[in-house]
Amino acid sequence: MKTPDGAPWHYLDTAATAQKPQTVIDAMTRALGSDYATVHRGVYARSADMTLRYEAARRRVAGFLGGQEDEIVFTRGATEAINLVAQCWGMTRLGEGDRIVLSTLEHHSNIVPWQMVAERTGAEIDVCPLTESGEIDLGALEAILTPRTRLVALAHVSNVLGSVLDAKRAAELAHSVGAKLLLDGCQAAPRIAVDVAEIGCDFYVFSAHKLYGPTGIGALWARAEILEDMPPYQGGGAMIDRVTFDRTTYAPPPQRFEAGTPAIAEAVALHAAIDYVEEIGLDRIHRREAELVARLRRELGKMNDVTLFGPAESAGIVSFAIDGVHPHDLGTILDEEGVAIRAGHHCAQPLMDHLGVTATARASFGLYSDDSDIDAMLAGIERTRRIFGSSNG
Repeated sequence: MKTPDGAPWHYLDTAATAQKPQTVIDAMTRALGSDYATVHRGVYARSADMTLRYEAARRRVAGFLGGQEDEIVFTRGATEAINLVAQCWGMTRLGEGDRIVLSTLEHHSNIVPWQMVAERTGAEIDVCPLTESGEIDLGALEAILTPRTRLVALAHVSNVLGSVLDAKRAAELAHSVGAKLLLDGCQAAPRIAVDVAEIGCDFYVFSAHKLYGPTGIGALWARAEILEDMPPYQGGGAMIDRVTFDRTTYAPPPQRFEAGTPAIAEAVALHAAIDYVEEIGLDRIHRREAELVARLRRELGKMNDVTLFGPAESAGIVSFAIDGVHPHDLGTILDEEGVAIRAGHHCAQPLMDHLGVTATARASFGLYSDDSDIDAMLAGIERTRRIFGSSNG
Protein backbone atom coordinates (compact mmCIF):
# COMPACT_ATOMS: atom_id res chain seq x y z
CA MET A 1 0.00 0.00 0.00
CA LYS A 2 1.09 3.58 -0.68
CA THR A 3 0.47 7.03 0.78
CA PRO A 4 -0.96 9.73 -1.54
CA ASP A 5 2.59 10.88 -2.29
CA GLY A 6 3.68 7.37 -3.24
CA ALA A 7 5.60 6.42 -0.09
CA PRO A 8 5.08 2.96 1.43
CA TRP A 9 2.18 2.81 3.88
CA HIS A 10 2.00 -0.06 6.34
CA TYR A 11 -1.57 -0.59 7.51
CA LEU A 12 -1.76 -2.55 10.76
CA ASP A 13 -5.24 -1.57 11.92
CA THR A 14 -7.39 -4.14 10.14
CA ALA A 15 -9.15 -5.09 13.39
CA ALA A 16 -10.65 -1.58 13.34
CA THR A 17 -11.61 -1.66 9.67
CA ALA A 18 -10.25 -3.50 6.65
CA GLN A 19 -8.97 -1.91 3.46
CA LYS A 20 -11.17 -2.70 0.45
CA PRO A 21 -10.15 -4.78 -2.56
CA GLN A 22 -10.83 -3.28 -5.96
CA THR A 23 -13.52 -5.85 -6.69
CA VAL A 24 -15.56 -4.56 -3.74
CA ILE A 25 -15.08 -0.93 -4.78
CA ASP A 26 -16.12 -1.80 -8.33
CA ALA A 27 -19.21 -3.69 -7.16
CA MET A 28 -20.32 -0.75 -5.05
CA THR A 29 -19.61 1.74 -7.84
CA ARG A 30 -21.77 -0.24 -10.27
CA ALA A 31 -24.53 -0.66 -7.70
CA LEU A 32 -24.58 3.09 -7.07
CA GLY A 33 -24.25 3.95 -10.75
CA SER A 34 -25.30 2.01 -13.82
CA ASP A 35 -27.26 -0.64 -11.89
CA TYR A 36 -28.87 1.53 -9.23
CA ALA A 37 -32.56 1.34 -8.33
CA THR A 38 -34.58 0.76 -5.21
CA VAL A 39 -35.50 -2.76 -4.11
CA HIS A 40 -38.70 -4.62 -3.22
CA ARG A 41 -40.97 -1.83 -4.52
CA GLY A 42 -40.47 -1.12 -8.20
CA VAL A 43 -42.20 -3.07 -10.96
CA TYR A 44 -39.70 -1.90 -13.56
CA ALA A 45 -36.88 -4.14 -14.71
CA ARG A 46 -33.93 -2.42 -13.04
CA SER A 47 -35.66 -2.44 -9.66
CA ALA A 48 -36.45 -6.12 -10.09
CA ASP A 49 -32.83 -6.83 -11.04
CA MET A 50 -31.50 -4.92 -8.04
CA THR A 51 -33.94 -6.74 -5.76
CA LEU A 52 -32.56 -10.04 -7.02
CA ARG A 53 -29.01 -8.86 -6.34
CA TYR A 54 -29.92 -7.60 -2.87
CA GLU A 55 -31.54 -10.89 -1.92
CA ALA A 56 -28.65 -12.79 -3.49
CA ALA A 57 -26.42 -10.98 -1.01
CA ARG A 58 -28.60 -12.26 1.81
CA ARG A 59 -28.22 -15.83 0.52
CA ARG A 60 -24.46 -15.29 0.22
CA VAL A 61 -24.21 -14.19 3.85
CA ALA A 62 -26.34 -17.14 4.93
CA GLY A 63 -24.06 -19.56 3.12
CA PHE A 64 -20.98 -17.86 4.53
CA LEU A 65 -22.23 -18.43 8.09
CA GLY A 66 -23.82 -21.82 7.52
CA GLY A 67 -27.36 -20.56 8.09
CA GLN A 68 -30.55 -20.21 6.07
CA GLU A 69 -31.64 -17.24 3.99
CA ASP A 70 -34.62 -16.40 6.21
CA GLU A 71 -32.32 -16.29 9.24
CA ILE A 72 -30.24 -13.33 8.01
CA VAL A 73 -31.23 -9.79 9.02
CA PHE A 74 -29.26 -6.96 7.44
CA THR A 75 -28.33 -4.27 9.97
CA ARG A 76 -26.07 -1.20 10.01
CA GLY A 77 -23.38 -3.34 11.63
CA ALA A 78 -22.68 -5.63 14.55
CA THR A 79 -23.53 -2.90 17.05
CA GLU A 80 -27.04 -2.51 15.68
CA ALA A 81 -27.39 -6.29 15.43
CA ILE A 82 -26.62 -6.72 19.14
CA ASN A 83 -28.96 -3.86 20.01
CA LEU A 84 -31.67 -5.49 17.91
CA VAL A 85 -31.35 -8.72 19.89
CA ALA A 86 -31.22 -6.78 23.16
CA GLN A 87 -34.39 -4.83 22.38
CA CYS A 88 -36.46 -7.43 20.53
CA TRP A 89 -35.42 -10.53 22.44
CA GLY A 90 -33.91 -9.29 25.71
CA MET A 91 -36.56 -6.73 26.58
CA THR A 92 -39.35 -9.26 25.96
CA ARG A 93 -37.74 -12.35 27.47
CA LEU A 94 -35.83 -11.14 30.52
CA GLY A 95 -37.20 -10.14 33.89
CA GLU A 96 -36.36 -9.56 37.53
CA GLY A 97 -33.61 -11.90 38.70
CA ASP A 98 -32.76 -13.32 35.28
CA ARG A 99 -29.06 -13.35 34.50
CA ILE A 100 -26.95 -12.32 31.52
CA VAL A 101 -23.35 -13.57 31.29
CA LEU A 102 -20.68 -11.50 29.55
CA SER A 103 -16.89 -11.79 29.71
CA THR A 104 -14.13 -9.46 30.82
CA LEU A 105 -12.84 -8.96 27.28
CA GLU A 106 -16.08 -7.85 25.59
CA HIS A 107 -16.27 -4.84 23.29
CA HIS A 108 -18.50 -2.06 24.63
CA SER A 109 -21.03 -2.96 21.93
CA ASN A 110 -21.54 -6.28 23.70
CA ILE A 111 -21.74 -4.72 27.17
CA VAL A 112 -23.74 -1.50 27.05
CA PRO A 113 -26.85 -2.87 25.29
CA TRP A 114 -27.14 -5.57 27.95
CA GLN A 115 -26.67 -3.04 30.74
CA MET A 116 -29.55 -1.08 29.25
CA VAL A 117 -31.71 -4.21 29.20
CA ALA A 118 -30.75 -5.06 32.77
CA GLU A 119 -31.62 -1.56 34.00
CA ARG A 120 -35.07 -1.77 32.45
CA THR A 121 -35.97 -5.37 33.21
CA GLY A 122 -34.33 -6.05 36.56
CA ALA A 123 -32.05 -8.70 35.06
CA GLU A 124 -28.51 -8.96 36.42
CA ILE A 125 -25.15 -9.26 34.68
CA ASP A 126 -22.47 -11.79 35.59
CA VAL A 127 -18.93 -11.43 34.26
CA CYS A 128 -16.90 -14.44 33.23
CA PRO A 129 -13.16 -14.01 33.97
CA LEU A 130 -10.23 -14.80 31.71
CA THR A 131 -7.49 -17.38 31.92
CA GLU A 132 -3.95 -16.21 32.63
CA SER A 133 -3.24 -16.25 28.89
CA GLY A 134 -6.20 -14.00 28.12
CA GLU A 135 -8.86 -16.42 26.92
CA ILE A 136 -12.44 -16.62 28.18
CA ASP A 137 -12.35 -19.13 31.04
CA LEU A 138 -14.97 -21.71 30.14
CA GLY A 139 -14.38 -23.57 33.39
CA ALA A 140 -15.35 -20.40 35.23
CA LEU A 141 -18.29 -19.95 32.87
CA GLU A 142 -19.62 -23.36 33.79
CA ALA A 143 -19.48 -22.43 37.47
CA ILE A 144 -21.20 -19.07 36.88
CA LEU A 145 -24.16 -20.47 34.97
CA THR A 146 -27.40 -21.02 36.90
CA PRO A 147 -30.97 -21.99 35.94
CA ARG A 148 -31.71 -18.24 35.94
CA THR A 149 -29.13 -17.57 33.23
CA ARG A 150 -31.04 -16.62 30.11
CA LEU A 151 -28.28 -15.33 27.81
CA VAL A 152 -24.55 -15.74 27.36
CA ALA A 153 -23.01 -13.10 25.04
CA LEU A 154 -19.34 -13.53 24.13
CA ALA A 155 -16.77 -12.42 21.57
CA HIS A 156 -15.81 -15.22 19.20
CA VAL A 157 -12.41 -13.52 18.81
CA SER A 158 -11.23 -10.70 21.10
CA ASN A 159 -10.67 -7.38 19.34
CA VAL A 160 -7.82 -6.59 21.76
CA LEU A 161 -6.15 -9.91 22.55
CA GLY A 162 -6.98 -11.96 19.47
CA SER A 163 -7.92 -14.88 21.71
CA VAL A 164 -10.26 -17.39 20.08
CA LEU A 165 -13.24 -18.74 21.99
CA ASP A 166 -14.10 -22.44 21.96
CA ALA A 167 -17.51 -21.43 20.66
CA LYS A 168 -18.96 -24.91 20.41
CA ARG A 169 -18.14 -25.62 24.06
CA ALA A 170 -19.59 -22.26 25.06
CA ALA A 171 -22.83 -23.16 23.28
CA GLU A 172 -22.99 -26.51 25.04
CA LEU A 173 -22.51 -24.84 28.42
CA ALA A 174 -25.13 -22.16 27.75
CA HIS A 175 -27.67 -24.67 26.54
CA SER A 176 -27.05 -26.93 29.54
CA VAL A 177 -28.95 -24.40 31.68
CA GLY A 178 -31.43 -23.41 28.96
CA ALA A 179 -29.68 -20.15 28.04
CA LYS A 180 -29.12 -18.71 24.56
CA LEU A 181 -25.66 -17.95 23.19
CA LEU A 182 -24.88 -14.79 21.21
CA LEU A 183 -21.50 -14.55 19.52
CA ASP A 184 -19.85 -11.29 18.44
CA GLY A 185 -18.14 -12.40 15.24
CA CYS A 186 -16.62 -9.10 14.12
CA GLN A 187 -13.03 -10.33 14.43
CA ALA A 188 -13.78 -13.98 13.68
CA ALA A 189 -15.65 -13.66 10.39
CA PRO A 190 -12.67 -12.18 8.46
CA ARG A 191 -10.22 -14.72 9.88
CA ILE A 192 -11.73 -18.13 10.57
CA ALA A 193 -14.45 -20.26 9.02
CA VAL A 194 -17.78 -19.88 10.83
CA ASP A 195 -20.53 -22.50 10.80
CA VAL A 196 -23.35 -21.54 13.12
CA ALA A 197 -24.94 -24.97 12.80
CA GLU A 198 -21.72 -26.68 13.83
CA ILE A 199 -21.15 -24.20 16.68
CA GLY A 200 -24.72 -24.50 17.93
CA CYS A 201 -25.10 -20.83 18.86
CA ASP A 202 -28.41 -18.95 18.77
CA PHE A 203 -27.32 -15.50 17.54
CA TYR A 204 -24.28 -14.46 15.49
CA VAL A 205 -23.35 -10.93 14.41
CA PHE A 206 -20.66 -9.32 12.27
CA SER A 207 -19.86 -6.06 10.45
CA ALA A 208 -19.06 -5.94 6.74
CA HIS A 209 -16.35 -3.29 6.97
CA LYS A 210 -14.09 -5.63 8.96
CA LEU A 211 -14.68 -8.30 6.31
CA TYR A 212 -13.19 -6.17 3.51
CA GLY A 213 -16.66 -4.85 2.67
CA PRO A 214 -18.26 -1.41 3.03
CA THR A 215 -19.30 0.44 6.15
CA GLY A 216 -22.96 0.87 7.02
CA ILE A 217 -23.99 -2.77 6.79
CA GLY A 218 -23.66 -5.91 8.86
CA ALA A 219 -25.73 -8.94 9.63
CA LEU A 220 -27.52 -10.76 12.39
CA TRP A 221 -27.99 -14.48 12.07
CA ALA A 222 -30.54 -15.98 14.45
CA ARG A 223 -32.40 -19.24 14.54
CA ALA A 224 -35.58 -18.99 12.48
CA GLU A 225 -37.84 -19.95 15.37
CA ILE A 226 -36.30 -17.26 17.58
CA LEU A 227 -36.71 -14.56 14.93
CA GLU A 228 -40.30 -15.63 14.34
CA ASP A 229 -41.06 -15.07 18.01
CA MET A 230 -39.42 -11.62 18.21
CA PRO A 231 -41.36 -8.34 17.80
CA PRO A 232 -40.12 -5.66 15.35
CA TYR A 233 -37.17 -3.44 16.17
CA GLN A 234 -38.33 -0.35 14.24
CA GLY A 235 -41.49 0.62 12.42
CA GLY A 236 -41.81 1.91 8.86
CA GLY A 237 -41.90 0.80 5.28
CA ALA A 238 -40.90 -2.69 4.15
CA MET A 239 -41.48 -4.37 7.54
CA ILE A 240 -45.28 -4.41 7.38
CA ASP A 241 -47.98 -6.73 6.08
CA ARG A 242 -51.05 -4.47 6.37
CA VAL A 243 -51.37 -0.99 7.89
CA THR A 244 -54.55 0.69 9.06
CA PHE A 245 -55.06 3.34 11.72
CA ASP A 246 -56.66 0.68 13.87
CA ARG A 247 -53.97 -1.97 13.59
CA THR A 248 -50.78 -2.94 11.78
CA THR A 249 -49.63 -6.46 11.05
CA TYR A 250 -46.00 -7.23 10.35
CA ALA A 251 -44.05 -9.04 7.68
CA PRO A 252 -42.36 -12.31 8.58
CA PRO A 253 -38.63 -12.36 9.41
CA PRO A 254 -36.23 -11.16 8.21
CA GLN A 255 -38.18 -8.32 6.57
CA ARG A 256 -39.89 -7.62 9.90
CA PHE A 257 -36.58 -6.24 11.19
CA GLU A 258 -35.57 -4.20 8.12
CA ALA A 259 -37.69 -1.06 8.24
CA GLY A 260 -37.10 1.57 5.56
CA THR A 261 -34.95 1.62 2.45
CA PRO A 262 -32.04 -0.75 3.05
CA ALA A 263 -28.32 -0.38 2.33
CA ILE A 264 -28.69 -1.60 -1.24
CA ALA A 265 -25.26 -0.92 -2.71
CA GLU A 266 -23.60 -1.96 0.54
CA ALA A 267 -25.30 -5.36 0.43
CA VAL A 268 -24.10 -5.92 -3.13
CA ALA A 269 -20.56 -4.93 -2.11
CA LEU A 270 -20.71 -7.24 0.91
CA HIS A 271 -21.53 -10.08 -1.48
CA ALA A 272 -18.42 -9.18 -3.47
CA ALA A 273 -16.30 -9.05 -0.30
CA ILE A 274 -17.36 -12.55 0.76
CA ASP A 275 -16.64 -13.85 -2.74
CA TYR A 276 -13.18 -12.27 -2.58
CA VAL A 277 -12.33 -13.67 0.86
CA GLU A 278 -13.57 -17.15 0.07
CA GLU A 279 -11.71 -17.23 -3.23
CA ILE A 280 -8.48 -16.64 -1.30
CA GLY A 281 -9.59 -19.00 1.46
CA LEU A 282 -10.12 -18.29 5.14
CA ASP A 283 -7.74 -21.10 6.09
CA ARG A 284 -5.02 -19.48 4.01
CA ILE A 285 -5.73 -16.05 5.50
CA HIS A 286 -5.67 -17.44 9.03
CA ARG A 287 -2.40 -19.31 8.48
CA ARG A 288 -0.67 -16.24 7.07
CA GLU A 289 -1.91 -14.01 9.87
CA ALA A 290 -0.76 -16.60 12.42
CA GLU A 291 2.73 -16.53 10.91
CA LEU A 292 2.83 -12.74 11.14
CA VAL A 293 1.53 -12.76 14.72
CA ALA A 294 4.18 -15.31 15.71
CA ARG A 295 6.97 -13.25 14.18
CA LEU A 296 5.85 -9.95 15.71
CA ARG A 297 5.37 -11.47 19.16
CA ARG A 298 8.78 -13.12 18.89
CA GLU A 299 10.50 -9.83 18.00
CA LEU A 300 8.65 -7.82 20.64
CA GLY A 301 9.41 -10.51 23.20
CA LYS A 302 13.13 -9.79 22.79
CA MET A 303 12.57 -6.28 24.22
CA ASN A 304 12.58 -6.33 28.00
CA ASP A 305 10.64 -3.07 28.21
CA VAL A 306 7.69 -4.47 26.22
CA THR A 307 4.69 -6.22 27.77
CA LEU A 308 2.72 -8.49 25.47
CA PHE A 309 -0.94 -9.19 26.16
CA GLY A 310 -3.06 -12.14 25.14
CA PRO A 311 -2.27 -15.69 24.07
CA ALA A 312 0.65 -16.55 21.82
CA GLU A 313 -1.67 -18.10 19.24
CA SER A 314 -3.95 -15.13 18.68
CA ALA A 315 -6.02 -14.56 15.57
CA GLY A 316 -4.34 -11.75 13.67
CA ILE A 317 -4.01 -9.31 16.58
CA VAL A 318 -1.09 -8.31 18.84
CA SER A 319 -1.56 -5.91 21.75
CA PHE A 320 1.38 -4.62 23.75
CA ALA A 321 2.76 -1.78 25.85
CA ILE A 322 6.24 -0.23 26.09
CA ASP A 323 7.41 0.89 29.53
CA GLY A 324 7.40 4.67 29.79
CA VAL A 325 5.78 5.21 26.39
CA HIS A 326 2.09 6.00 26.09
CA PRO A 327 0.48 4.06 23.22
CA HIS A 328 -0.71 7.34 21.68
CA ASP A 329 2.88 8.60 21.52
CA LEU A 330 3.97 5.34 19.92
CA GLY A 331 1.13 5.57 17.41
CA THR A 332 2.07 9.13 16.50
CA ILE A 333 5.74 8.30 15.93
CA LEU A 334 4.88 5.19 13.93
CA ASP A 335 2.58 7.29 11.77
CA GLU A 336 5.57 9.49 10.92
CA GLU A 337 7.26 6.28 9.74
CA GLY A 338 4.31 5.35 7.54
CA VAL A 339 2.96 2.72 9.93
CA ALA A 340 -0.67 2.75 11.08
CA ILE A 341 -1.54 0.98 14.33
CA ARG A 342 -4.33 1.43 16.85
CA ALA A 343 -3.63 3.02 20.25
CA GLY A 344 -6.21 3.34 23.00
CA HIS A 345 -8.67 1.31 25.00
CA HIS A 346 -10.19 -0.26 21.85
CA CYS A 347 -13.75 0.11 23.20
CA ALA A 348 -12.85 -2.44 25.87
CA GLN A 349 -12.31 -0.42 29.04
CA PRO A 350 -13.21 -3.26 31.44
CA LEU A 351 -10.47 -5.32 29.79
CA MET A 352 -8.00 -2.44 30.18
CA ASP A 353 -8.88 -2.33 33.88
CA HIS A 354 -8.23 -6.07 34.08
CA LEU A 355 -4.85 -5.67 32.35
CA GLY A 356 -3.91 -2.80 34.64
CA VAL A 357 -3.41 -0.27 31.84
CA THR A 358 -5.37 2.63 30.41
CA ALA A 359 -4.52 1.74 26.82
CA THR A 360 -2.51 -0.61 24.66
CA ALA A 361 -0.87 -0.43 21.26
CA ARG A 362 -2.47 -2.86 18.83
CA ALA A 363 -1.19 -4.19 15.55
CA SER A 364 -3.69 -6.18 13.54
CA PHE A 365 -3.12 -7.97 10.27
CA GLY A 366 -5.20 -8.53 7.17
CA LEU A 367 -4.96 -10.56 3.99
CA TYR A 368 -2.75 -7.82 2.48
CA SER A 369 -0.22 -7.79 5.37
CA ASP A 370 3.34 -9.02 4.95
CA ASP A 371 6.74 -9.02 6.62
CA SER A 372 7.58 -5.54 5.34
CA ASP A 373 4.84 -4.19 7.60
CA ILE A 374 6.47 -5.80 10.60
CA ASP A 375 9.92 -4.57 9.56
CA ALA A 376 8.66 -0.99 9.31
CA MET A 377 6.84 -1.25 12.62
CA LEU A 378 9.89 -2.64 14.43
CA ALA A 379 12.06 0.16 13.01
CA GLY A 380 9.53 2.70 14.25
CA ILE A 381 9.46 1.10 17.68
CA GLU A 382 13.26 1.28 17.88
CA ARG A 383 13.11 4.98 17.02
CA THR A 384 10.45 5.49 19.68
CA ARG A 385 12.50 3.69 22.31
CA ARG A 386 15.51 5.86 21.49
CA ILE A 387 13.42 9.01 21.78
CA PHE A 388 12.07 7.93 25.17
CA GLY A 389 15.38 6.55 26.40
CA SER A 390 14.31 2.91 26.47
CA SER A 391 16.75 0.08 25.91
CA ASN A 392 17.00 -3.67 26.16
CA GLY A 393 19.17 -3.31 29.22
